[in-house]
Amino acid sequence: MCELLAMSANVPTDIVFSFTGLAERGGVTGPHVDGWGITFYEGKGNRTFKDARPSSQSHIAQLIKSYPIKSEIVVSHIRQANRGGVSLENTHPFTRELWGRYWTYAHNGQLSAYEQKFTSSRFQAVGDTDSEMAFCWILEQVLQRFGNTAPENMNAVFEYIAKLADEIRTLGVFNMILSDGIDLMAYCTNNLCHITRRAPFGKATLIDTDVVIDFQKETTPNDIVTVIATRPLTNNEQWQVLSAGDWRLFRRGDIRIEHTAI
Repeated sequence: MCELLAMSANVPTDIVFSFTGLAERGGVTGPHVDGWGITFYEGKGNRTFKDARPSSQSHIAQLIKSYPIKSEIVVSHIRQANRGGVSLENTHPFTRELWGRYWTYAHNGQLSAYEQKFTSSRFQAVGDTDSEMAFCWILEQVLQRFGNTAPENMNAVFEYIAKLADEIRTLGVFNMILSDGIDLMAYCTNNLCHITRRAPFGKATLIDTDVVIDFQKETTPNDIVTVIATRPLTNNEQWQVLSAGDWRLFRRGDIRIEHTAI
């Protein structure tokens, strides 16, 4: 299956270290060779880089590893295709506009018998993946539930999205990253974990390649950075592993909602 990577931080932060580890799983230490993508938020705007080539061989991925784009929210994905061909339009993350904001989404897993459920009018899939169809359906349901104007209580929106994700999980594996550029949501079916780094910072060592970073030299005492991944990216830190039905909502690096399935 695919792998996910995301970041929520309280200051603009680069994700070079974590992405360097993830990119190795796209053909070197992992079988995810069917494309990759990454989205960086900058205020209300975002910039997305995608490539249908494996991340370990992509010149665009090499740019991301060497050019420290700083952002408070990042969503990334490396693909092992199961639904839909290997093509740019089927490469995650996917982005749509809702309530005057860009929503970005990536999915890990495989769904079955979903075609009749994922009907949508305003939000249409461009490619032919179950992932993109699920994203369009989620936004369609949110629009029908809350209307054309964003509610003041966005927590209620993400709580509703979690219920929709519970429905989707009955169709197969559904690990999801979703962001509106302010909050970052992580929903787990079987493989998802996160780590929050804050002072006092220490050193971290990547699992997939021989890279070590001393975060104390790269941060200030006030920095808070949370990284979410399908599997831990470092071998000397304590990652928090989510279980089926668990989900978290992060804002500026901190947990805003922590839901643990019963």
